[in-house]
Amino acid sequence: MNAGKQYGVAVVGLGRFGSKRIQAIMHDSRARLRVVTDVETERARDVSAEMGCAYTMTWQQAVTRDDVAIVIVSTSTQFLSSIALGALLAGKHVLCEKPFGRTADEVLPLVMAAKDNKLSLKVGYNHRYHPALKRAHELFRGGAVGRTHYLHCMYGHGGRLGYEHEWRTKPECAGGGQLLDQGVHALDLFRWFGGEFCEVKAISATSFWPIVPLEDNVFALLRNQDGCVAQLHASWTSWKNTFQFLVSGEEGYLSISGLGGHYGTEKLIHGVRGVPGSAPQEHTFEYPAPDRSLQDEWEDFLDCIEQEREPQSSGEDSWKTLKLAEAIYASGREASQAVDTQSFAIPA
Repeated sequence: MNAGKQYGVAVVGLGRFGSKRIQAIMHDSRARLRVVTDVETERARDVSAEMGCAYTMTWQQAVTRDDVAIVIVSTSTQFLSSIALGALLAGKHVLCEKPFGRTADEVLPLVMAAKDNKLSLKVGYNHRYHPALKRAHELFRGGAVGRTHYLHCMYGHGGRLGYEHEWRTKPECAGGGQLLDQGVHALDLFRWFGGEFCEVKAISATSFWPIVPLEDNVFALLRNQDGCVAQLHASWTSWKNTFQFLVSGEEGYLSISGLGGHYGTEKLIHGVRGVPGSAPQEHTFEYPAPDRSLQDEWEDFLDCIEQEREPQSSGEDSWKTLKLAEAIYASGREASQAVDTQSFAIPA
């Protein structure tokens, strides 16, 4: 496609995130919302009237329209891969919400279809576009922490009334629990900062919500070939909404907290090693502005299409993130080493 062209867009799925994606589209003159669709036809009709676009009864009708060049797939997880594949086979560029699919095998055909048809396929890992994380990565790439020692992420919330009845707590719909819901954002960030990880140890737990066999908490330790360790705790039982991300290295650290909204103001602290025995010198940056990560992500996606370059969190990249999530699940299923507490007794 040529630069300067206005791209027709179809949005499939008009829930909370689909609605946010539409707002991002409306802020960029390079794109125009052409059609929307949802399993709730009345919702699609209402959005159509409000936004001045068409609506269709099925997603197949939306993704095959001649006036559509880009499809945003913003449904529950069990439908993401099939709709995105249909759009790719129809010759459309695709922005698909995370986690992309329920399994890595489920999304591999999408990766191949995008490659074979020279189409842009991006997965919506919008945390990379939050200003504190984006600035932290720029500093990291500039050598701000030196050799990386470890990464840490705590990410969670406490759910809401009736949470156990939502689609995301159903194995056939979601494919996994909190790891595939919020934990994959952390895995994407771990790979963004730490590259590929070759060793995994994990424990999953269902601590509060009646959603067995899915997990409401996951604890994982990862290690890459350079010895950098990443530690994850993703939780649906946090007492309050929490996001903390830490990159610690030889020469300093980058500490990010908050994502805006209920997660609190975004803040980045860059600590620099001082003389031995002294406290580090800290530089603090706060980002109180409203969250525009989805808008920045959308603008970057359009840039990638125009410039014919691979997007961040591409299909292949996000397939690898799902592979890592599956390794964590596999580790959690392995038999834990029992501890013989009776052996702790001091002999008489």
